[in-house]
Order: sequence, then C-alpha cells, then structure tokens
Amino acid sequence: MNADDCIFCKMVAGRIPVAKIYEDEVVLAFLDIGPLSDGHTLVIPKQHFGKLHDCPSELLGQVGSRLGKIAKAVTDAMDSDGYNLLCNNGTAAGQLVEHLHFHIIPRNTGDGVFDRWPAYEYEQGRTEAIADKIRENL
Repeated sequence: MNADDCIFCKMVAGRIPVAKIYEDEVVLAFLDIGPLSDGHTLVIPKQHFGKLHDCPSELLGQVGSRLGKIAKAVTDAMDSDGYNLLCNNGTAAGQLVEHLHFHIIPRNTGDGVFDRWPAYEYEQGRTEAIADKIRENL
C-alpha cells in the first residue's frame, strides 16, 4: 500500500477527521473507532511505514519516546488499573491498516479483554534450535 491510499496518512493530512488525543511533528494519536475498551488509542508515526521493521531506528525511537506520556494520559483519564501496548505487524498478526501503529488499550481487573493468552511449552531441544535460527537472521 502506498501513502496516497492509506487511511492513516489521510488522517495525518487532515482529510479524514479523528478524535485527536495528541499531535506533534512526529506522531498523531487518536481514539480507535473500534475500541476494545474506553480510551483505546492509536499512536502512529506521521510518515508512512507499513511495519515496525520498515521504520528507521531513529524515527522508531522518536515514536517510542512519546508512547509512555500518551499511555499515562490515557490510563489516568480512564482511571485504568493498567494497559496493553500492542503493535500488530502483518495481516496474520491482526494488522488491519498497513501503516505502523501502536494500540494503547486501557485495562481494568476482570474486564474480559484478552482473557486467554494461548501460551505453551517448547518440546525438549526446540528452544535452542529456534533461538539459533533467529540469531542467524539478526
């Protein structure tokens, strides 16, 4: 997807209205139109990058440096017990808009959001094989 067709780029350009939370020269933060909880906020870099690994390190650092401030404001405003910070990359991971974005999802104890984390244990010997394969790709 190119930036001309990207709904988030259109939001950055002011062509699509958003419930803006925060904006500066690097990021735009706004309420998600399909929230998982009240205050569910998206934080996007203003520049178009499809996935986390596509974004230059320097810009990613600038985006990351703003996430804590925005997350605190969201969770304080929602009087939340905590929050999830998520970044889905690729459709298999649930990314619906191909523009790098971070979800700040305010959470309260017993809210039912993400009730089950589908964790499992590796079979004997598989941990090192997988770790080796990942290290080879760094």
